[in-house]
Amino acid sequence: MGAVISSSSEEENEEDEVFSEEEEKVEIRYEENLKEIKTVESESDSDISFDSSSDSSSSDDSSFFGDSTEEDSETSSYEEVENEISEGILFSMGNPLLDLSTNVAEGFLKKYNLKTNDAIIAEEKHLPMYKDLVEFFPIEYIAGGATQNSVKVCQWMLGVPQATTFIGCIGNDEFGQILKQKAEDVGVKTAYYVQDKEPTGTCAALICGHDRSLCANLAAANEYKKEHLDRKENWALVEKAKFYYIAGFFLTVSVDSILAVAKHAAENGKIFMMNLSAPFLCEFFKDQQTSVLPYADILFGNETEAAVFSKIHNFGTEDVAEIAKKLAGWTKINSTRQRIVVITQGAEPAIVATGPHEVAKYPIIKIKPEDIVDTNGAGDAFVGGFLSQLVKGKSIEQCVQGGHYAANLIIQRSGCTFPKEKCAFES
Repeated sequence: MGAVISSSSEEENEEDEVFSEEEEKVEIRYEENLKEIKTVESESDSDISFDSSSDSSSSDDSSFFGDSTEEDSETSSYEEVENEISEGILFSMGNPLLDLSTNVAEGFLKKYNLKTNDAIIAEEKHLPMYKDLVEFFPIEYIAGGATQNSVKVCQWMLGVPQATTFIGCIGNDEFGQILKQKAEDVGVKTAYYVQDKEPTGTCAALICGHDRSLCANLAAANEYKKEHLDRKENWALVEKAKFYYIAGFFLTVSVDSILAVAKHAAENGKIFMMNLSAPFLCEFFKDQQTSVLPYADILFGNETEAAVFSKIHNFGTEDVAEIAKKLAGWTKINSTRQRIVVITQGAEPAIVATGPHEVAKYPIIKIKPEDIVDTNGAGDAFVGGFLSQLVKGKSIEQCVQGGHYAANLIIQRSGCTFPKEKCAFES
């Protein structure tokens, strides 16, 4: 069976009606869960180890959006401050990939030595898999890549044209044009580095039951060069932004590009955000990861990634809340604000550490198992929802609510996609 892409307008109209109903159900569940949204644990743990040179150890919740002075001490705690959503307010950079999404049996995963709920970069042994997928499975092509997924969700929830910007490398081919069109259709401003050496990258998004396994063939995405970022017109996009988000996968491609953006953010009091993204990055790209981590004002991850990070860095604990606090207390370049660490745990509450002593737990929006289509893109969607509220100046609690809303909506669909209608979420 060959690859299939549904394109009739009649099918799209029917899908939009279904998706509108899904979004309406999410709204109802969101309202029902607001009452139980937060449980806070605040402790003073003298046994937590972190770099004492960082002012993150301060237990007071200093202003997250800027420096605190005596004059504004009354408003120095993190609170809701509405921001004007301007063009290019959020800058992002990552690996643009075209997802090849399909359902497979467990035996197919075993054939290519893949695991559920995992994400890896394709090796030589995985390359024949892509041919098998196209020849023998019905494929749905979805514009993907972790960072681009998050930014598209953020853009959809903001609803302001070109409020977000994405940079990455694609091939001079049809897949590259599809990626560009899909991102720009949502309203994301793209500034791709287009080259002829490698084709546009792809990612096998294999759905097995409600779980997913991702295997990325970076191809062109791996060819990104800092020289592209340094171009006047592209660096102007960096300077224009106030918030920055880069998933950890880009650590395998261009650390110098990440550091250039991270240093700009730190030097100008802007918000720089990263994601642990995958266990293999914590294990095999440890040096690259720890070179960037000190610049992170907000760090995202899931419980599996947190556990591997803890093991690699000898934290001596498997408790997710403790790991989050230790990550929040990691050395920090910009000491004017504490680091916030957000760890998602699937069906369990999200953990948020503000500095090395304070932890909050936020329950997810409840969903019936039969309503779940697949979990591919759930983590990316959570980040996108979180970012959409952060750039508005909302509180961290409201940011998490936005993240839960987006994740809940996306897992009821195939891949990281969303309705064409305007997002109805309000925190």
